[in-house]
Amino acid sequence: MSTQRSTLDGAAESGEPESVGHGSRSPNPRPGVRDLVVRAGGTALVALERLAGGFGTALLALFTLAWLAVSAVTALVGVGLLLAPVGLRLLHSVADRERGRLNRWGPELVGPGPAPTRLRPALTDPTTRRELSWLVRHATVGLFLGLIGVLLPLCAIRDSAFPLYWQLLPDDATSASIGLGVARGWSDVLAVALLGLGWIAIIVGLTPGMARLQAKPGRRLLSVGPDADLSLRIAELTATRAAALDAHATELRRIERSLHDGTQNRLVTVTVLLGAARRMVARDPAGAEELLERAQTSAEQALAELRSVARGILPPVLTDRGLEGALAGLAASCPVPCRIDVEAPERRAASVEATAYFVVAEALTNIAKHSGAEQAGVTVRGGGGRLRLSISDNGRGGADEDGGSGIIGIRRRIAALDGTLTVASPPGGPTTIEVELPCGS
Repeated sequence: MSTQRSTLDGAAESGEPESVGHGSRSPNPRPGVRDLVVRAGGTALVALERLAGGFGTALLALFTLAWLAVSAVTALVGVGLLLAPVGLRLLHSVADRERGRLNRWGPELVGPGPAPTRLRPALTDPTTRRELSWLVRHATVGLFLGLIGVLLPLCAIRDSAFPLYWQLLPDDATSASIGLGVARGWSDVLAVALLGLGWIAIIVGLTPGMARLQAKPGRRLLSVGPDADLSLRIAELTATRAAALDAHATELRRIERSLHDGTQNRLVTVTVLLGAARRMVARDPAGAEELLERAQTSAEQALAELRSVARGILPPVLTDRGLEGALAGLAASCPVPCRIDVEAPERRAASVEATAYFVVAEALTNIAKHSGAEQAGVTVRGGGGRLRLSISDNGRGGADEDGGSGIIGIRRRIAALDGTLTVASPPGGPTTIEVELPCGS
């Protein structure tokens, strides 16, 4: 295991793209209390919104679960056989609604094909069994978490604002939102207000984890399972192949532009200068010497640009120093102080290491250009036939995949290896990119 702290004070290693670092500057000061409060508040608000949305689907799940339970109980007298198809349609509809909700807050869930709504096929259908398992969890644990997510802000607002309206309440009215105590004076009022601040602290500290816990069963059970129809897997691989071809075509266009707009123009300049120097060498040796010097400078610039293009295809630093050394070079040239933590002792396939390198390079470029972050971190872990990357920053958040942030390019490059990408970037930050690459690619 190796942990390195890299800033611009270190020299950049050879082999990283020129777009990652742009000159040098002093590290930004540490974030202030106000920035931390804004970021924590933004994350908590997003979590409350997710919990409230999950509460809505959990109510639907509870109704569907009750319908299915009644169908099962009354099946002995024949009524349940009539109710079961309606319950199965409700089950698939609520599951689709939950998939749509989860897709708005994270990586897209690849849903299964049409599930059966007749009782006999549904009993042996793996998709229906997975959806039913999710229904039970979401109608119980998910409903409880969603209810807390709805009640917490109401309690926080009521108790925090209690000093503003307590004198308007009847003398025997309960003071706190939890139904305890009666305010007899300002000391009791301040105690209720402190309780309101406690609710706010709970919201900031616990609701992000609660939202993840509420969504976890859906992400695990509502996606395509290993026993899904092979046609779905074929469709997924077809989309992956198209994304890989897209990424390849984009890379070829980038290389062509670099060669045409940069290196080719330099070489044309060299040719023109050499021709002019050859004609001047007899009558003006001094002028010819000056032209030759300019031609040499242009040739050196063309050589440097060719090296840059070659590094963009497959950085030689990956071969010379491995993934850890290559990422340390990227961090050293990044304008934002960046911490690198790599624990992947085994070398991976060249395609996997190159993809990991370019993902980190693009992510650090985005952090430097768009995030306003004051620090960043890259963590790499290998094991179990997978390579896992996590790139995070403490910037303003709000990364939009459709807003030209470069995330689409990263996703296509990862899709070419059948990997996965998860982006969490709530308004106010922080932003975290999780990447998982299969090492057998």
